Amino acid sequence: MAQDRNPAQELRAALRKLAKQWQDNFDEAAPKLADYFAKAVQLRSDAALRKILRDGGISVKFKMTRTMQDVMDATINEQVNLIKSIPQQYLTQVEGMVMRSVQTGRDMGTLAKGLQEQFGVTKRRAANIARSQTNIATSAMTAARQHSQGITEGDWIHSGAGKHPRPTHVAMNGKRFNLRKGMYDSAVGRFVMPGVEPGCRCIWRPVIKGFS
Repeated sequence: MAQDRNPAQELRAALRKLAKQWQDNFDEAAPKLADYFAKAVQLRSDAALRKILRDGGISVKFKMTRTMQDVMDATINEQVNLIKSIPQQYLTQVEGMVMRSVQTGRDMGTLAKGLQEQFGVTKRRAANIARSQTNIATSAMTAARQHSQGITEGDWIHSGAGKHPRPTHVAMNGKRFNLRKGMYDSAVGRFVMPGVEPGCRCIWRPVIKGFS
């Protein structure tokens, strides 16, 4: 019974009720946000390829292929799951911090400072995840779109913008690779695409027959 709860139990119940409300809001918004994200990435990648082709004197009207749709669906699904996971992780941490503060008798100032510090960490982590997901989605959609236009290879371009460039990516600069495989990166022991590894800002130049 609710009347039998002690103050700590009442507080925990209130926090979990609030968390559920936030989770419900995220669950409802996730599909729309994910769909917007995926379409925005597609439009940007299509615009970039359209400019490259136009500069080469090629005019083409893009169509949504089966492969492109598969990539789009996978991207949307990934983003829906990611968006839904945000409140689960963050609000659980908040509940723990509040309950520990109550149990140890800390004042509101200490709790507020702790929450602000945690929010800063979470905000930076979210920003890193957003950049990473954007790069991964852009790479997948760009490669799929280029394949639909008969472009199968790319030349790796190292950005040179990072403070700590990956030696393997520096060595890859200017080298040609298959867009379906990527280029082998000995540092991670697998094939990778430009811009997909955490913090990587590399891109590729599509190899267009007769123009590259």
